Amino acid sequence: MNKKQKKVLARIIIAAVLMIILHFIPVKGIIRFLLYMVPYLVIGYDILKKAFKGIKNKQVFDENFLMAVATVGAIAVALYENGDYTEAIAVMLFYQIGELFQSYAVGKSRKNISELMDIRPDYANIEVDGKLTQVDPDEVAIGSVIVVQPGEKVPIDGVIVEGSSTLNTSALTGESVPRNAKCGDEIISGCINMSGVLKIKTTKEFGESTVSKILDLVENSSSKKSKSENFISKFAKYYTPAVCYSALALAILPPLVRILFMSAAPQWGSWIYRALTFLVISCPCALVISIPLSFFAGIGGASREGVLVKGSNYLETLSQTRYVVFDKTGTMTEGVFEVAGVYDNTLDREKVLEYAALAESSSSHPISRSLQKAYGKEIDRTRVTDVEEISGHGITAKVDGVSVVAGNYKLMKKLGLSYSETDKVGTIVHIAIDGRYEGYILISDKIKPTSAAAIKALKKAGIKGTIMLTGDSRTVADSVAAELGIDEVYSELLPGDKVAKVEELLARKGSKEKLAFVGDGINDAPVLSRADIGIAMGAMGSDAAIEAADIVLMDDDPLKIAKAIKISRKCLRIVYENTYFAIGIKLICLVLGAVGIANMWLAIFADVGVMVIAVLNAIRALFVHKL
Repeated sequence: MNKKQKKVLARIIIAAVLMIILHFIPVKGIIRFLLYMVPYLVIGYDILKKAFKGIKNKQVFDENFLMAVATVGAIAVALYENGDYTEAIAVMLFYQIGELFQSYAVGKSRKNISELMDIRPDYANIEVDGKLTQVDPDEVAIGSVIVVQPGEKVPIDGVIVEGSSTLNTSALTGESVPRNAKCGDEIISGCINMSGVLKIKTTKEFGESTVSKILDLVENSSSKKSKSENFISKFAKYYTPAVCYSALALAILPPLVRILFMSAAPQWGSWIYRALTFLVISCPCALVISIPLSFFAGIGGASREGVLVKGSNYLETLSQTRYVVFDKTGTMTEGVFEVAGVYDNTLDREKVLEYAALAESSSSHPISRSLQKAYGKEIDRTRVTDVEEISGHGITAKVDGVSVVAGNYKLMKKLGLSYSETDKVGTIVHIAIDGRYEGYILISDKIKPTSAAAIKALKKAGIKGTIMLTGDSRTVADSVAAELGIDEVYSELLPGDKVAKVEELLARKGSKEKLAFVGDGINDAPVLSRADIGIAMGAMGSDAAIEAADIVLMDDDPLKIAKAIKISRKCLRIVYENTYFAIGIKLICLVLGAVGIANMWLAIFADVGVMVIAVLNAIRALFVHKL
C-alpha cells in the first residue's frame, strides 16, 4: 500500500471504531447529532470537498456528488425523524472501502506490469582509462563501446565486439529460457546479462533503441480506447444527470400526487429516503472503474507473455478476428536462408557466387545476406556500380564493369533473357553475366518448428480461414502451405500485390468479422497498416514492426498469434460480464428502491458490493499464462 492508501485505511478504521462506540452511548438530540458527525467527517470530508469543487467548476454530476447528496440527505431525514445516523455514515464508509479496494487493485496490476516492464536501464558503463564510468544512456553516441557486466541490463542496441554470455529476455518475450550470445551477435536493449562481461558497440541512440520503443508503446497503450470504454464514458456522462433528476422526481412527485389527487398524507420523509436510496444505488462506479481496468489488466497480462498491444481498441478488434493472413518468409519460416547449391552454371560455382554476392551487397534482404555468407569473403563495395533494385524482381548492377543480373524468372523475362526451368523447392536466384545466362542459385529456408501447431491452434480458436501471401515461387509456396495445413495460398506477389490481395480478402469477409495480417515487420508495413489488425512478429529490434503494427509479438513463435487472440477474447468476455452484471443488479435494485423495498443497506451492496465483485473479475484478465 502507498502512503495515500494507508491514510484512507486509517480513516476507515477510526470511523468504524467510532461508529461502534457511539452505538452504545445513550445520548439523544443535538449532542447525538454532533457526536455522529465526527465519524462522518473523518470518513467523508474528502468526498464532500470534491463534490463542492465539482459544483464550483460546473462539473456537478459525478459519483462524489451522488454520495454527498445521498449521505447529507440521509442525515437530514434522520435529524427530522428518529436520529439514526448509522445508515448515512455506513454509506460513506463502505463507499470509501470500495474506493480503497479499487485503488489497491489498480495499483497492484500497474505494479505487476511495471515489474515486468522494468527494462528501462538507469545507466550505461563506458570504459575510460581502464576504469568503468556510469553515464546516462541518453549521452551514449552511436558507435560507442559500452560494457555490460553480469546482472546488468543491456542499455542500448548494438553488436557484441568482445565476450560471450547468456541473456535473460523474459521481460521482452515472456520466455524464461536464456539465450546464448557471442562476439559478432546483435543484441537488443532490455535483455539482462546473466554470466560473462560483454563489450557492445552501439548501433542506435538510446531514444531509438528497442527498450525505448517498447516503453513508449506500453505507456501510450491506455490512450487508445476501445468502443466499450468510449461507450461507458458517454454512458456515464448522460446516466449520472438522468438518475439525479429521476431521484429528484421520486422525492417530489409522489407526495404531490398524494396531496393533490388522493387527499392523503404526503409522506415526505419516506419518499425522500427512497430517493436517497435510489441515488446510492445508481452510482456508476462499477462500470466506470471495472471496464478500463479489464482492458488495462488484459494489456498487462498480454505484455507478460511477450505480446505488446498498442491500445484497448486493438485488443477489442483482435477478439473479433476470423481470418488470419500470413507472410511466409520470417513468419512461418525461419527466414534464415542458406545456399543449397548452384545449378546449370558454366562458370565456376565460386565465381557465380562472387558476382551474385557483390551485386546484392547493397541489399539488406535475407536472401542477399545468404549469398554474401555463401561467398564467405569480405565484400569490396568499390567494385560495384550502377546498382538498381527492381521491387519483387531482383537486382541489376555492374561488378568490375561487367553487367550482372540477379533475380527471379520475372526479371529474366523482363530483360528478355533465357533461363532454366526447375521444379526444385526453394528460392531460385537466376544469374546472368554480361547478357549471358550463367545458371541459378537454390536458396532454402526452413519452416519454423511451431508453425504447423500454430495453424492448428488458430483453427481450434475458431479462425475460419488461414491464408498465406508470398513473393516466392508457386512450387515453394504450395509446398509450405500443404505442410502447414494453410487453407489458401497466393504466390509470386509483389509488395503492391499483397496490399491488393488483402483488399480483396477484406471485401470478401462479413461486416462483423475482422482480418489480421501477420508479417515480420521488415517489408510488410503497407499490408500491416491496411488489415483490420496488423501483427508484427519476431520484432525484437525491428523498428518497422513496432511502428507499423497494432500488436507486436516480441519473439519468432507463431503459436503466440493464437495466444494473443485467446487473451483478447478472455479480456472482452470479462468486460461483457462486468457490464451485464453491473447494469442488471443496479436496474433490479433501482426498481426495488423506487417502490420502497430496498433500504440503504441494499443500496450499499448495489454500489460498493457490485464494484468490488466487478473489480475482482477484471483482475482475472491479468492471468493468461495457461491460455
